[in-house]
Amino acid sequence: MSKDSTDEVNFAAVSGKAELFCFEWIELISQSLIVVAFVMAFAFRPFTIDGSSMRDTLYDRDKVIVKKWDFVPHNGDVVVIRRYRELDAPIIKRVIATEGQELEIDFQTGSVFVNGEKLNENYIKEPMRRRGDAEIPKVIPKGFTFVMGDNRNNSTDSRWNMVGLVDNSYIVGKAVCVYFPFYRIGMIR
Repeated sequence: MSKDSTDEVNFAAVSGKAELFCFEWIELISQSLIVVAFVMAFAFRPFTIDGSSMRDTLYDRDKVIVKKWDFVPHNGDVVVIRRYRELDAPIIKRVIATEGQELEIDFQTGSVFVNGEKLNENYIKEPMRRRGDAEIPKVIPKGFTFVMGDNRNNSTDSRWNMVGLVDNSYIVGKAVCVYFPFYRIGMIR
């Protein structure tokens, strides 16, 4: 075999290995993107906080992970609600009462009672002074949830007609953790 034909065989071998290497990387990246897309579509979703209605639990521009799959709202959950009614953007609020629960709000003291028991709301920024314009039902109807922001005096929530009782089908999921900014990384309580 001549030197020229040996060089051609070596070049072909090296070229084939490079093509195989590139193909394997493209395949790996494609598979990873498919898995990420699946997880984002059905399991988790990133969400950026817009506003101060959840202070001091969450702050404007915080980035959170929202658990979407198999979610049923429970009292105390921090949830993301997609656009509906007059809302032009998704909002994030805390679940106060769910279907079938009795709700009473004493606007004189700022106390909230669910099923006759006063809530221990150590997460609120300050005592509630704002009433809102929505009629607050004694019992939350089936398929609905009553939500409020932790910064009660600066929150458009179920106390206002703009939001009102939230149809559970509009709840995207539960906000489970802050992932940015890095100094605030942690679980949401």
